[in-house]
Amino acid sequence: MSHMIEPASPEDIPRLTALLGDLFAMERDFRIDPERQSRGLRMILDAPDRGTVLVGRDRSGSVAGMVSIQLLVSTAAGGISGQIEDLVVGKEERFRGLGSKLLAEAISWGRLRGAVRFHLAAELGNDAARTFYIHRGFRESRMGLLYRCEEDEGGG
Repeated sequence: MSHMIEPASPEDIPRLTALLGDLFAMERDFRIDPERQSRGLRMILDAPDRGTVLVGRDRSGSVAGMVSIQLLVSTAAGGISGQIEDLVVGKEERFRGLGSKLLAEAISWGRLRGAVRFHLAAELGNDAARTFYIHRGFRESRMGLLYRCEEDEGGG
């Protein structure tokens, strides 16, 4: 099945929030909080110069998958870096190439805006995701990801 990739719209947020729930159910560092996830999605959509959310639509026009990318300056690269987050495909659409297509489009979006480096995080225990990214040109880092969330202790 061929999917169309395009920028998300505010009307897509309920489906995107559901997809994030599926993703966060697999990741121990995050908790499912639809209000919080909707707020974050709106922030990205409201700042198109800094990032985007791309969706993959099936033939009926329904959102089948998503990816977000945000831009920041990398001193290591001496230029713009694209932080890729939230690549998730609905269970019924997995293993049909949509994840690869979404990732490629996110990288293309970043390149068009000057990104010379791309980074992402994948849960250490999720070998399938890590293998997916490695097969698409990403390398494992020797740096560990640490985070701090001011809103709560250990919840995202």
